[in-house]
Amino acid sequence: MAYTLPEALWLAAGTPDGPLSDDILVGYPTADTRALARLGREPLLARSITVMVDDPHHLDLITRANPDPVRPIKVCIDIDTSWQPLGPRLRFGTHRSPVRTPAQAAALARAVTRRPQLQLDGIMAYEAQIAGVGDAPPGHPAYGHALRWFQHRSRIELARRRAAVVRAVQDIADIRFVNGGGTGSLHTTARERAVTELGAGSGLYQPRLFDHYRGFTATPAALFALPVVRRPAPGVATALGGGYLASGTADCQRLPQPYLPAGLSFSPTEGAGEVQTPLIGAGALAIGDRVWMRHAKAGELCERFTELHLVDGAPPQVAASVPTYRGEGQAFL
Repeated sequence: MAYTLPEALWLAAGTPDGPLSDDILVGYPTADTRALARLGREPLLARSITVMVDDPHHLDLITRANPDPVRPIKVCIDIDTSWQPLGPRLRFGTHRSPVRTPAQAAALARAVTRRPQLQLDGIMAYEAQIAGVGDAPPGHPAYGHALRWFQHRSRIELARRRAAVVRAVQDIADIRFVNGGGTGSLHTTARERAVTELGAGSGLYQPRLFDHYRGFTATPAALFALPVVRRPAPGVATALGGGYLASGTADCQRLPQPYLPAGLSFSPTEGAGEVQTPLIGAGALAIGDRVWMRHAKAGELCERFTELHLVDGAPPQVAASVPTYRGEGQAFL
């Protein structure tokens, strides 16, 4: 899965040895007409990439960029998965697609099939309110209980609606896949017969936002190190850099977390800074030591660093170093 069409084009074009992937789903709609035009010109790319749509305007945009593609452009319909027990006024979930009901999905499917430049390839329905929200928040048992009830009700409603959407679309055209799930819902979405493939991203690294789920446990698999460069006061060590914030609402959950050595915390007046991060409880640290941090979500590491070092064995050894997109010289957003 890719998040932009230029990223998908880069992956599908690959190297002289071949493409990096030949089956890519772009998880979000695109308005990049230059990228769409290239997709329509090159048979390998058109065969390898499926783009996301949730509005007839997306279809118009694609067909204007590709009035006569070398082969039909494959598209996937994105479905709104939010739980709305009282209608749109009470919404639990992300604002993604306007396509919610089987009838709406069928109408968009018909609109796709009326355009010979397009081929309906699949359906995506990502339940962010279940997959991306930990259901066991520490120190808040009442909130956790309520959250689990909301997620349970949402899961029941979505399973029924997702199956109905799939049936409605399959009455219009054959589709190759139905994509669902996320890190925090793999164990439940996998039970749905309507879903043919599962998506998981952030949880593969086990960033700290995925620490508090009852349905699964995992071990932190990625860390970053900051050097200690100052000792400004007793019990305080200042590390270089460190302000690698995660996306989302502006709260302390988006900050990285001091991990090793244990017992460190941020200064309440500075937090994690762009150029320096003071850490409290650092009596044993000296200038030149390293502090190991955990990121809040998966994206920050590959946005900030040019390579990842893969560590294995006991004692740990660097087995390989691999470039991130930044290390490859790529920036897709």
